Amino acid sequence: MSDSDLEVPDEPIVLFDGVCNLCSGFVQFVVPRDPEGRIHFASIQSAVAEELLAEHEPPVDDLESIVLIDGDDCYVKSGAVIRIGEYLGGIYGLATVGRIVPRRLRDWAYEFVAARRYDWFGKKDQCMMPTGDVQERFLE
Repeated sequence: MSDSDLEVPDEPIVLFDGVCNLCSGFVQFVVPRDPEGRIHFASIQSAVAEELLAEHEPPVDDLESIVLIDGDDCYVKSGAVIRIGEYLGGIYGLATVGRIVPRRLRDWAYEFVAARRYDWFGKKDQCMMPTGDVQERFLE
């Protein structure tokens, strides 16, 4: 990390579009399916996300909605969704089967939905504010 005082866990971190209803819904889907609380979250609009993205340097055009920072690795688009499925395990671990589909095709489908997410699912006026136990998993 840089010289900031941000404390970042050594666990996977999902960066998501905090004003996107689909992205916030995805986070709300992941949280109860990760009962050990290994996966942490940050809005892509946050300072911690800015710092993580600067450190991991993913291509700017890949930052449509979900980014997974996992140690020194950075996953974007369909790769992020598949890796998150691996972390969740069980039936969601079957997402790894998606790797048999060429990345270009997987990412095209991802980009198709991402480009229309506000039209289809709406947009919030401000980032999602977590409550209760979930709040501990959100980085500020």
